[in-house]
Amino acid sequence: MLLVAILAFTHGFRWARDLDRKRVLLLGLAAALITVNWGAFIYGVNSDHVVETSLGYFINPLVTVALAVTIVGEHLRRAQWAAVGIAFLAVAVLTVAYGRPPWIALILAFSFGFYGLVKKQVGLEGTQSLAVETAFLTAPALALVIWFAASGTGSFGHEGAGHALLMIGGGVATAIPLMLFGAAAIRVPLTTIGLLQYLAPIMQFLIGVLIYDEHMAASRWVGFVLVWTAVVVFTADSVRAMNRTRARARLGVA
Repeated sequence: MLLVAILAFTHGFRWARDLDRKRVLLLGLAAALITVNWGAFIYGVNSDHVVETSLGYFINPLVTVALAVTIVGEHLRRAQWAAVGIAFLAVAVLTVAYGRPPWIALILAFSFGFYGLVKKQVGLEGTQSLAVETAFLTAPALALVIWFAASGTGSFGHEGAGHALLMIGGGVATAIPLMLFGAAAIRVPLTTIGLLQYLAPIMQFLIGVLIYDEHMAASRWVGFVLVWTAVVVFTADSVRAMNRTRARARLGVA
């Protein structure tokens, strides 16, 4: 309903006439990918793996960069390649630290990485593309709600008005960032999108460690330090590249 209301007051619905079969199929794939991402995130948070979910979103920008190179054909500089290599080393270290591959983190990273790639191929405005994705998911989501209610395991409407409002608010809080992400995905390079995505995992990590007091063994700290090293290398190189581009632009104008 939120997306329908936003579209009614902004773009309207004439754009839907221009949706060809390829775009619809790609948006269906995007809906499936974001469902996997949401499911992994909800499972991670509810099973006390908030720190591991943050790891997934730390790795995700580097996955996005790797996809930009291998599929889109964007080029990386040496420092960016180094950052990707350090990130893969970090995953190996964390696999040993956890005693298993960090599956929650990897599912989050790759599902959202491919989601961004698909959104870029669709080339549709964020609100519009998310509306189509939501349309794909409405029937399955409604069926799940009915099934949970019938089996007595559902919580919506059974835990008080405050709980119901929080669940509804969670949908709004999820939709708005995805609309903005979809709008950005068709306007800026995937490498830039990857850089901006470091903000969320920093907050998630702090919440997991400082608020939920999740245990961090020394070996896990090593893995996270490697991830943060990759982030610093990648960010520093991107800033230098932007400064060089601006300097050349000023010289060109002069």
